[in-house]
Amino acid sequence: MNTKSMIAGGIVLLLSVTSCGSKQDADKQQAPPPEYPTQVTHAQDTTVYVEYPTVIKGQEDIDIKPRLEGLIEAIYVDEGAAVKKGQKLFRINSPQTVQMLTSAQQALVSAQAQVNTAKLDVDRMSPLAEKGIISSVQLDALKNTYQSALATQAQAKAQVVNAQASSGWMTVTSPVDGRVGTIPYRQGSLVNTSTALTTVANTENIYAYFSLNEKNLMDMLNELGGATDAEKIKSIPDVTLILADGTVYPEKGKVETIAGVVNSSTGSANFRARFPNKSGVLRSGTSGKVQIPRSLQNVIVIPQKATFNIQDKTLVFKAQGDSVVQKVVEVIAIPGGQNYAVTEGIAPGERIVTDGVATLNNGQKITIK
Repeated sequence: MNTKSMIAGGIVLLLSVTSCGSKQDADKQQAPPPEYPTQVTHAQDTTVYVEYPTVIKGQEDIDIKPRLEGLIEAIYVDEGAAVKKGQKLFRINSPQTVQMLTSAQQALVSAQAQVNTAKLDVDRMSPLAEKGIISSVQLDALKNTYQSALATQAQAKAQVVNAQASSGWMTVTSPVDGRVGTIPYRQGSLVNTSTALTTVANTENIYAYFSLNEKNLMDMLNELGGATDAEKIKSIPDVTLILADGTVYPEKGKVETIAGVVNSSTGSANFRARFPNKSGVLRSGTSGKVQIPRSLQNVIVIPQKATFNIQDKTLVFKAQGDSVVQKVVEVIAIPGGQNYAVTEGIAPGERIVTDGVATLNNGQKITIK
């Protein structure tokens, strides 16, 4: 092959390669944006459950404290035991109380003897006064002594009653039916009137305490029927208790009270819901969550996978033409864990990306699927 033929062949090959590369670059530039599934939003009615952390307390949580000072002589119950009202819990050894009772009883005996002596004097001198042997003034003095002895006797009896009552306090009993809490002190421990020996919790019914911030409180009150607070509380639907392990307590509860004052430091109002607890499953001092059903009208329902979080905000990607923009939304979880109810941020008729949002960027072009 001569030189001219080789040069001509090289030129043809170069043009062919250049033409192929240009075609590939053009195809690459004209490739469509990635495709993403979308949906057009529309308004509908739905029910959501709003959850609030709660602390569970017994219907009655009573600190058991002795009414006198002494040593714990006996403990009649164990921690967690079910007790009845009036059942013995502790025995306090209080020598001072015993001594007070002994002294009071001795004082009563002495007072009784003085009454007897004074009465004998009156009985003995009354006939003599009638005969004029002694003056009536002397007899009146004896009668006054007798009355004074009776008053002293009455005081001594009162002191005995008080001392007996104090002696009764050496046996500490339960003021209500319930369950015994922790017993931090044992036999031989020195206790006084400020010492909490244990707690007895009446848990036949339990109270779940939770709070709403000012905005949520006003939203709830505005949605509830009734003109007065009592009517609004009555119209609150039954609530559900979620236990600490995530299980649902089978009994429904009822909101009974809303605090009349908003806590100035937290900006929240306290609620109290009552749950029956005949089985004794719920114990005072545990925690959980209260679920309150809330009916929403004309809200937009979107998949949870259509959302993503930045710091404490929830966002979606809204389609605008052939690209997407980030949109902050306010959402409430719908039972089932799949969808959200959007209360703010999206209007009916707008199109949002429903999946793959983790791969998108603000302003990115997409192909609507």
